Amino acid sequence: MSSEKQGAADNKVGGGLLRSSLVVGVMTMLSRVLGLVRDVVIAVYFGSQAEADAFFVAFKIPNFLRRLFAEGAFSQAFVPVLSEYRTKRPHEVVQELVNRVAGTLGLTLAIVTSLAMLTAPWLILVFAPGFHGEPAKLELAGNILQITFPYLLLISLTAFSGSILNSYSKFAVPAFTPVLLNLSLIGSTLLLTPYFDEPVMALAWGVVIAGTSQLLLQIPFLKQIQLLPKPMWGWKDPGVRRILKLMAPAMFGVSVAQINLLLDTVLASFLQTGSISWLYYSDRLMELPLGIFGIAIATVILPSLSRQHAGEDPKAFSATLDWAVRLVLLIGIPAGIALFLLAEPLIATLFFHGRMEDRDVIMAAMSLRAYSAGLMFFMLIKVLAPGYFARQDTKTPVKIAMFAMISNMGFNLALVWSFQHAGLAMATSLSAALNAGFLLWGLVRAGVFKVQSGWGLYGTRLLLANVAMGGVLVWLSHSTQTWLDWSLLQRVEHLVILIVAGLGAYGAILFAAGLRPRHLRH
Repeated sequence: MSSEKQGAADNKVGGGLLRSSLVVGVMTMLSRVLGLVRDVVIAVYFGSQAEADAFFVAFKIPNFLRRLFAEGAFSQAFVPVLSEYRTKRPHEVVQELVNRVAGTLGLTLAIVTSLAMLTAPWLILVFAPGFHGEPAKLELAGNILQITFPYLLLISLTAFSGSILNSYSKFAVPAFTPVLLNLSLIGSTLLLTPYFDEPVMALAWGVVIAGTSQLLLQIPFLKQIQLLPKPMWGWKDPGVRRILKLMAPAMFGVSVAQINLLLDTVLASFLQTGSISWLYYSDRLMELPLGIFGIAIATVILPSLSRQHAGEDPKAFSATLDWAVRLVLLIGIPAGIALFLLAEPLIATLFFHGRMEDRDVIMAAMSLRAYSAGLMFFMLIKVLAPGYFARQDTKTPVKIAMFAMISNMGFNLALVWSFQHAGLAMATSLSAALNAGFLLWGLVRAGVFKVQSGWGLYGTRLLLANVAMGGVLVWLSHSTQTWLDWSLLQRVEHLVILIVAGLGAYGAILFAAGLRPRHLRH
């Protein structure tokens, strides 16, 4: 079968973008829900104490690099090139590209991982310099990092495998894979902590177990599409060199939000104990809608945009971007409002157990509100950046990203002293707004993104629905102290009532204003 016919068949099987987005969204929702369960378990066992701060920093380093290289720069550089090969070249050539990318990526990451494990204590000081004055916390974080850093190698190869599957419209397995990380960390916390002098070390080994299982899960499905990699060194291969050339600027263009969050951690390490954990817990809640919807939409549209660009179909390219932006606003605006209005109820219900104290709930809610202001912009970045990467344009987004990062540093320094950890979160949201704004402006100016008809009516519907939802949530709200005084069962019951009432009001107004499911299809 020719690559063109194969692509058409895969597209038919994969269905429309909305259906594919729902598949990814459902799998991601399962992962995020389990992620919240994981964080609840960690909060019960470790709270916001020094050992929790040490683990979060040590895990953030390989996790940050994973998002930067594997899910960020690598995926955005690899998928467009793979899609072009798949569209224009025979399967044998695609297989050779996969083999050489696998070998080059694997060996490079193995070297990086080995060096990082040898220099773990110094890396901790780079990413959390505030630990210098706390020798015990610094030593513990260094020991954890030596165990967790191989996760970068394992999960990067997993992301490589997932990118291949996504390019062939096999979205479910890569989206399900993160579930294994959450299950592993939950199991390690519950089952392995009694076997360690430092109980938090169980989490470190849980990370390694997760990385291994995530990679192994991909293998049968790669065999199914006849693209199981046979690693070969390919530094001089033209396809590999194109991917590497696209990767360097893409590291900034896609992952600026992660860099900003990492800068938050660096500055938070100088603040009072608990600041890193408060930012972590609030970021996890913000990541729930971002992962379920923003990343799901971005995952689905990148292969589609890449094929449309390779097939020289600018009208379809623009229509796909327009559809993605509409869907992001439909979900991102109400999600941000809900996180802002329900900050204390969410934190109290999910994390107010064990060693978590009243003050931790209030402090984490402060940073959650600050992050919620930027949620829509984080989601827009996810769907606008592929508009550049699908066209193999990495220079423009890197310029925008560098400006956003510099702005974030300025916002951090301006806000951290007065607002502490919440100021760091707000700085990240402000820089995300700048990033998304310039990405959109660049696409419109280049004529790549042309606004489709119907935006006036669509915007009116969204405005009315969000006002109604916000009013219902405010009307049904209780004081923070009431939430803290309630039992867990009472908190769960009232949170469910708030969520159902808010969603009901939002959906009812949209329906009354004339929005139907057919309007969301693409």
